Order: sequence, then structure tokens, then C-alpha cells
Amino acid sequence: MKIPFTDLYSQYEECKTDIDTAIHDIIKRSDYLTGKTVDKFENLISKYTGAEDCASTGSGTDALVCALKALGVSEADTVWTVGHTYISTTEAIATVGARPFFIDIDQYYHLDLEKVQDFNPDCPPAVILFVDLYGQTPNIDKLKKFAKKYKIKLIEDAAQSFGSKYKGNKVGSLVDLTCFSFNPVKNLGAMGDAGAVTGSKKLIEKVRMFRDHGRKSRLEYEKIGTNARIDNLQAVVVQAKLKKLDQWIKIKRQICHRYSSLLKNYVKVPKEAPWSYHTYYVYVIQTPKGTRDRLKEFLKNKGIETKIHYSIPTHKTKPYKQYSYVNLKLTENVCKNLLSLPCYHTLSMDEQNYIIKSIKDFYSN
Repeated sequence: MKIPFTDLYSQYEECKTDIDTAIHDIIKRSDYLTGKTVDKFENLISKYTGAEDCASTGSGTDALVCALKALGVSEADTVWTVGHTYISTTEAIATVGARPFFIDIDQYYHLDLEKVQDFNPDCPPAVILFVDLYGQTPNIDKLKKFAKKYKIKLIEDAAQSFGSKYKGNKVGSLVDLTCFSFNPVKNLGAMGDAGAVTGSKKLIEKVRMFRDHGRKSRLEYEKIGTNARIDNLQAVVVQAKLKKLDQWIKIKRQICHRYSSLLKNYVKVPKEAPWSYHTYYVYVIQTPKGTRDRLKEFLKNKGIETKIHYSIPTHKTKPYKQYSYVNLKLTENVCKNLLSLPCYHTLSMDEQNYIIKSIKDFYSN
């Protein structure tokens, strides 16, 4: 049996009529950038997330950079974040010239304020850029309380958690700015790169200006900006898939809960935070020490594709070794043992059983 890590074609097949019709309409009108198509897309994202406003971007990384710029972050500032995430989180901070400072993670793989050491309340960070890793949120109330006390802005890197909820509220309207990625492999993915930022109208207006060359109106440029706009083809693809998203997430959650129930005696399965509705962008297990690479190879020989999210923490990579951190023990330990299993809404019961049995067989021999 051959089981790929993901199945993007089935998503297209389910949305084929809407996607093909919309793309043909764009080609027919030669309407590839901005305009009514993007306006409609942004309104739909705002409505879905409950956000006051939304600005689409060319990618999730663009979203992070534009959000930092909108909050006025620059060379003089420090931004707290985590090292256990995709590198674009830190990349965005460095791109605007600020200094990332890495904080260790908790049992849910989220930034852990309890592990902040030697904090000087007279020199707080300008922003805490926290990550909803793997599809669920951290304790946002705790972050907001800390941020309010020290006048810190919050940016939520929700690249992996579109559709997730915090205490019943959709991600996207909970902090100053929320950044999404619609990379093809995300739960809600385009057919190329795309992203978005949600937040207040005042802040989103700044995001719109920066993503469009610093333009305030057609011929009026107010700030140094960049070209970080979504194209209409990606907008309509995401829009078509959005209609199916909640059902896809529901099925993925059922599969992941089944994994957890049947694998918990063999590997460490993911924990769902009591405040969060987990969307399982990826289903990540922690293998017993020293077995991850052998299990990965064993599953590969069985025809099961797996991935590692993430093998090297950002603060250990060459470009970011220069930045500060204190005692990232859990961050550095988990990266040695994590393995992501196939998990998508079209994964059949037979395929699920084959994956589960293969892992059990590996640890039983």
C-alpha cells in the first residue's frame, strides 16, 4: 500500500466546478490583480474569522512582515517568539530589522511565558509573535493579560490554524493582528502562495498600504512599502475551498482522535489544550528516544510517507544563531523525536489501520 503524506488533488476534485468556473472567468476578463475579486475574498475571510477587517497578501511570510510593519516594529525593537516553528516566523522579524528573542515552549508546543527569565519590565519587547503550532492556539487570555500589563502588542502567527477556535471563538479576531498562510499544504490552501492579515480597520489599512508599495491612493505614496499582494487566481481557489473547510476539519479531527486512541501506548500523542479547537494542520507524534529516524525509515519501506516538523530549531540555524535566547531545553529536545503522520480528510479507514498497525508492529518487535 502507498500512502502519501497529503492529498491535494482530492481537494481540487471536490471543488472542481467552482474553481474551474472562477478561474475561467478571471482569464476571460483578464482581471488578475486586486479589484472586486480580492475585495470579496477579504470580506469572506473577515466574516469567517469574525475579524473587523482583512488584508490579503502574497504569502504567509508577507502577512507577518506587513503585520510587523503596521505595528511600527523596526531596528530598535525586540520581538519575542519561539524557535520551534517554520523559519518564516523569525525571518519576518529579521526582515523588518528587529531582534528576535527566543522563548521556550510548553507541552502544547506554544510560547511559554513561565519560562521567561530575567525579564526587565522597563525594557519589554515591542511585540510577542506567538505561533499556533500544528493547528491549535496557546492560552491567549494569559498572553493578553501579560501584554496589557507591559504595553506589548500581540501578533498571532496562525499560518497553521485557520479554522481553529479559542474558547469557542474563531482564530482571527483575538489579538492585535493575526496572520494566515494559504500555502497549498495548509488546511485551507491555494494553488500557490497566498496569505492574509486580520485585525482592526485602522491597523489593516496600514497593512494594505505597506503590501501595495506604500500606496495610500492610486498616485499617492505615503511610506516605503513592498509588493505583497495576492493574485485573483489564488483568491478564488481559497474562496472555493472555504465552503468545504469546516467539514474537512471535522473529518481530520476524527481521524486524529482515532490515531491518538490507538497509538497512545506506543508513542506520545498530541495533547489538545482545553481552551482550543485543534484543526490538526499536521498530526505530530513524539517517538521514544532514539527511535524516530528508524521508525521513519520503517514506515517508508511500508509505503507510508512521513515528515518532520521541525528537525532543527530556528535559533540553531546559521542565519539566526546570532540572536539571543535562554535555556530552550524543551524546544531542543522535542525536535529530535517528532514525526508527522499522514492525515487528511480522504484518508480511508484501511489506510488509517495500515498506518496504525505498522507503528504498532515497529514497537512490538
